[in-house]
Amino acid sequence: MRIISFNANGIRSAANKGFFDWFRAQDADVLCLQETKAQESQLADPQFRPDGHHCFYKDASTKKGYSGVAIYARREPDEVRTSLGWAPFDDEGRYIEARFGNLSVVSFYIPSGSSGELRQGFKFEVMDWLRPVLDGWLASGRDYVLCGDWNIVRSRLDIKNWTSNQKNSGCLPPERDWLNGVCADTSGWVDAYRALNPEGQDYTWWSNRGAARANDVGWRIDYQFVTPSLRESLRGCAVARAPRFSDHAPFTVDYDRPL
Repeated sequence: MRIISFNANGIRSAANKGFFDWFRAQDADVLCLQETKAQESQLADPQFRPDGHHCFYKDASTKKGYSGVAIYARREPDEVRTSLGWAPFDDEGRYIEARFGNLSVVSFYIPSGSSGELRQGFKFEVMDWLRPVLDGWLASGRDYVLCGDWNIVRSRLDIKNWTSNQKNSGCLPPERDWLNGVCADTSGWVDAYRALNPEGQDYTWWSNRGAARANDVGWRIDYQFVTPSLRESLRGCAVARAPRFSDHAPFTVDYDRPL
């Protein structure tokens, strides 16, 4: 089973840069997209239905052309969910879940707080509200793969300029403490990349300012977190830095289990 997570920073923009041509060559079972920045009615072109994949969207209802998540699946899911029951989060189009038997694949887009105190405050609200949801999923007995842009780094290994970013959203100590708590010990969520690359320093996002991407001044904020039941099925992963479709890079994980 191959799952790809990608923040497109505009699905139509990424498509114009050749993303779906690249995707067709990846032999992926599931694609989780974030920041589609479109309404489903704007995605009628066949390029947004690649190779017969089943496509599901959760658009932002609060502001058109904002946020938005999607799941493309080779196999038709048994069920698709788009609401976690808290309107401030749901209405921004930040969660979609596809269920295949006992396996759930989720596309998440956690808010950024980089635009100011108001959005940083909302980000902290989301973190507090989401933790019991994540704990409930862990205890449910289902297998979960949580894909997405979480807008938080976990450690010094996940960001080029660690010291200078300690007061910036995405690297704030309370944010890191929260995310590392989610992934705590052997009973918490498993960070697929870190499980496969304990000392790896690959990044998944680079600022558009300056030559951040060319100089690899990046952040690892795009993840696939899995339930402990899937730890032994992790076989490999890759960050596709090129071609460039977005300020993020697609992140692929291979699992030794069928969809």
